[in-house]
Amino acid sequence: MTVKLVYFAWVRERIGKSEEDLDLPAGVVTVGDLLAHLTTLGEEYENALQFPDVIRVAINQEHAEHDEPIAGAREIGIFPPMTGG
Repeated sequence: MTVKLVYFAWVRERIGKSEEDLDLPAGVVTVGDLLAHLTTLGEEYENALQFPDVIRVAINQEHAEHDEPIAGAREIGIFPPMTGG
């Protein structure tokens, strides 16, 4: 499955790109699987996603929990926790 990943804020800065199309292995079926897979792609991904519990994810622009399936996703956004003021 090929999916478009979009990175935001410091996740984007640490990975060094704002988006990419990525072919995912068959074993990547949930948001949590995706985050774990991304950490295997290089040091920059590992640094950006070293605390997966704080990483937020949106599938097709809707918030998704880490145990949700990614099947059928056209776009997956990955971003740090939002802070407001």
